[in-house]
Amino acid sequence: MTTLKKGDKAPNFSGIDQDGKKHTLKDYEGKKLVVFFYPKASTPGCTAEACDLRDNFERFKSNNYALLGVSADSAKAQAKFIEKNELPFPLLADEDKKVIQAFGVWGPKKFMGREYDGIHRTTFVINEKGIIEEVIDKVKTKEHANQILGE
Repeated sequence: MTTLKKGDKAPNFSGIDQDGKKHTLKDYEGKKLVVFFYPKASTPGCTAEACDLRDNFERFKSNNYALLGVSADSAKAQAKFIEKNELPFPLLADEDKKVIQAFGVWGPKKFMGREYDGIHRTTFVINEKGIIEEVIDKVKTKEHANQILGE
């Protein structure tokens, strides 16, 4: 779905998290950044994915990674998702889909025979210099940390 690939410069995004705090690509210079896009907060697949990342959060931190989740949910829905699942990383409430479209993960989807536009579950691993190291579009929600960290 996305046209971004390994070696591309990551989009210079700017988005607001569940607490109204602004996040930009520049904020993460010097760290590896995992930006994971998910369709909807508090749904089974998205919860499995977020909880797997939460359970491996120390592994990410010890390898100089920051995590940032993104969906088109409201800040209130994102805050509830964080609270309910004790997520230790921010979630962008990208209601105007600016970040989602910058990364090219919005488009036609099929679910139970129905076609609609939505977020394609995709993860981008961005290096310390803002270059995309990996694009994961076949996300295994229960093993996503291992997909990213390769362990």
